[in-house]
Amino acid sequence: MSYIPMTEYDGASEEVKREYDDQTLKHGRITNMKRTLLHNIPSFKAYMEWYTLFDELKPVLGERALQIFSYAISNGNDCEICGSFFNKILKDNGDDPDDLKLNETEELLYTLGTAISVDPHDIPNFIYDGLKKHFSDEVIVTIFAFAGLMYATNLFNTVCKVDLDEVLYDYNIFKKEKKSNG
Repeated sequence: MSYIPMTEYDGASEEVKREYDDQTLKHGRITNMKRTLLHNIPSFKAYMEWYTLFDELKPVLGERALQIFSYAISNGNDCEICGSFFNKILKDNGDDPDDLKLNETEELLYTLGTAISVDPHDIPNFIYDGLKKHFSDEVIVTIFAFAGLMYATNLFNTVCKVDLDEVLYDYNIFKKEKKSNG
């Protein structure tokens, strides 16, 4: 059960209603995380910058590479919501998250995302070398900033105990564990 209740459209301020409507228009629905963040508009807007960086990196890295990077960070952080969200995206696009077929960039980003989740103080030099080989300093900074927002999103969902969105139930990254332990 969520530590912070989600905001409700009915009774919300006009500014919150505008954000609800915008999210529904852009994404077809509003997630439980976003409904929770809408208790504070500046916090909500800060986290929505994830989309700004995603859109900036997409032409350089590709959408699939960013999804794989986000999945690696979220799965490594054991974030049920984000891990399940990217698990769904990968599966819906025909990928098997347990057996991903990765190109060189995707492999680098997957390895980086996992390393960030395991120990950000000890990212292997071969990852840094790979980033320098393929990307400008500007792109590397954007990759790290994007990773930071992904990590922050994982942290927010986990610490606030945000409820898993119903659309993610069948993609729950913890479902396998619960079944095998039972």
